[in-house]
This record gives sequence, structure tokens and C-alpha cells, in this order.
Amino acid sequence: MDSKKYLDRIGFQGKPEADYATLSELQYRHFLTVPYENLDILNNIPLSLDADDLYEKVVINKRGGYCFELNALFNILLIEIGFKTVSYFARFLLDEPEIPMRRHQIMRVEIDGEYFIADVGVGSVTPERSLKLTENEETEIRGVLYKFTKDPFLGWVLQYKYIHGKKDWAPLYSFTEEPQIEVDFIQPNFFCQYHDDSIFNKENMIALRTSASKLTLDANLFKETDFTGKKLTEKHLTPTEIPEILSTRFGINLY
Repeated sequence: MDSKKYLDRIGFQGKPEADYATLSELQYRHFLTVPYENLDILNNIPLSLDADDLYEKVVINKRGGYCFELNALFNILLIEIGFKTVSYFARFLLDEPEIPMRRHQIMRVEIDGEYFIADVGVGSVTPERSLKLTENEETEIRGVLYKFTKDPFLGWVLQYKYIHGKKDWAPLYSFTEEPQIEVDFIQPNFFCQYHDDSIFNKENMIALRTSASKLTLDANLFKETDFTGKKLTEKHLTPTEIPEILSTRFGINLY
């Protein structure tokens, strides 16, 4: 992997160091440039978690991906820069009525004896910058508060709430601290692609952040919201309108 081309892909300026400032900026730039998307799954194109294939897709072809792709590749970049990382499985809890299976990947990054959670693989309200793994410490990122709590069964739980919103704290995802290796993610990646119960093989799930808003395409519904959750744009697209939106707003050109 050519780390310089990867850094250019996400618009990172300067010399990366194995420190928090670099980690936080890398994660932020990733959200602004690499879309979360499941288009290969919908088009029945098998997903590869091989490092060379991920680099080709995301960096060379300027595509996006979902958590097992984006976080796997981001983890490789972090290691090449000099970060010490450990990958974890997580349960994505947002809007789930029951405890779901583990089908999300995140990284714990050690910096000067402290731990931070890095994640560029979700299109929802997940934090754009890496969070220190400390219980009940609140961090504001662009109008959203985040904190980690602990649960006897779920382990660490990342929670969020909008500063100007009326809703109380809500869970995003949870994880326990068993280290995972690359081969551990092959089976859930296969499930997410092909199983009837998977949410990823049903309809468009696409997201990208901008410096001022968040873009999503859920099925055929395109939305742009600000960071208080306020809708700026909402439109149901026809099949012929979707390719243009993918290209002009998400930077995705399939053909």
C-alpha cells in the first residue's frame, strides 16, 4: 500500500505522526472523503478484505465501503504510520429493539499509554474524531455529545445525544476487549453480504460528511442534514437520478 496516495485520497496535509492530533485528523478527513456505501453488495460483487483489494477499491478507484472494508484499510494505514492498534468486534445498537449480533469492527489505538477508539466505518451519527476510552467522559464533536459507559453484559457502550436536541442519551454501539485478527472478520463479512437477515443486501445505504452537513441516501431517499439533525434537503429520487447524485454528492462513479 502506498500510504502517501492514501493520505492524498483523504486530503490529509502534513507529515503524519503517531499522536492524537494525527489520529483525530485522519479519522475526520476520512469521513469527509470516503463514503460509507454498500453498492457492491447490492450489485452482487463479492467483497474482499484483502489489503491490496481494499487499497485498489478505496484509494485507486475512489470508492467507499462499509465497516469491514473501511476499518480494515484504515487500520493498515494507522499501523504503517506507527500507531499501536487492536481490532475489536462491536454490536451496533442504534435503533435496535433487541441485542444484535456482533457485526461491526472498530480499533483501539494506544497513544502514550492511553487508549482511543477509532472508527471510520459507519454512516450514522458516529463520532468524526477518535474518542478517549474513559468511562463517562463527555466529548462534544460538532453539536453532538459522546461518552462511554459500561454495561455488565455489553461491556463498553458508546452513547450520544444532540446538544440542542430533546432526546436523552442513546446507545450507538458496544464492545468488549477481546482482540480480533483479520481472519475473524471473514465470517461476519460473508453474513452481511449474503444472509437473508442482513440489512446490507436490501437497499442503498450511503453516507458522507461535509464540513457543514451530513449526506445520506437510504433506498431512494436523499437527505442532507446539519449537525443538530435538522433537515436541509430531502428528496425521493428516481432510478435515473441516482447515478448523478452518487457522482456529484458522494463522489461515487460506478461506470
